[in-house]
Amino acid sequence: MKHDDAKILQEVQRSTEVGMTTIDTLLDMVEHDDFSQQLSRQSLRYSQIHDRALDQILRNEGEVCRSSRIREMLLKGSIHAGTALNISKGHLAELMIQSSSRGITNMWRAMQHNRLATNEAVELAQELADFEQESIRQMRKYL
Repeated sequence: MKHDDAKILQEVQRSTEVGMTTIDTLLDMVEHDDFSQQLSRQSLRYSQIHDRALDQILRNEGEVCRSSRIREMLLKGSIHAGTALNISKGHLAELMIQSSSRGITNMWRAMQHNRLATNEAVELAQELADFEQESIRQMRKYL
């Protein structure tokens, strides 16, 4: 597997894992309603993109990005700290918007730093960035 492809696909894996972990953590704080359904749909989409990145890595005999328990614990702790005093839908939507904005930035940075990547890897990274943008649009409804 080409180095640039591996770097982009590993960033897709990391970003989708952050998205899924963020949503899983927030779902524990919300009631079952249209907001929770929207979060669940987004989590499913993150999972699908994650699986496609993993499939590309495995097909090309690349190295799979292993998620870090410490990174996951830090993320969950940060979310819990940020919601300790406010678990309103508007605040949770704002946290999702911030997370998606970081995801877009990370995807663009990975694509800019790995310009020799193949179209398949770049297209998946672009799909994730587009999905993050759509997620922001969806979350704005709850602000």
